[in-house]
Amino acid sequence: MRITVRVFARLRELAGAGELVRDVAPGTSVADVWRALQHEFPGMAPYARSVSAAVNAEFARMDTRLSDGDEVAFLPPVSGG
Repeated sequence: MRITVRVFARLRELAGAGELVRDVAPGTSVADVWRALQHEFPGMAPYARSVSAAVNAEFARMDTRLSDGDEVAFLPPVSGG
């Protein structure tokens, strides 16, 4: 299956791009993709407890299973005023 992974803010800086295309196995979850990103970009690991995820522009739980063509987004916490 081919999915698109979008990352924002600091995660985008760590990945060096805002959009990544990945081939994943059937049954892959959002959490599986997040773990793979942390392995590929170790600087993302500190965000593991606070990152939010969305699948196809809808907030999603980490145990959500993905389908071919899905877009997964990871959003770090935002601060500001």
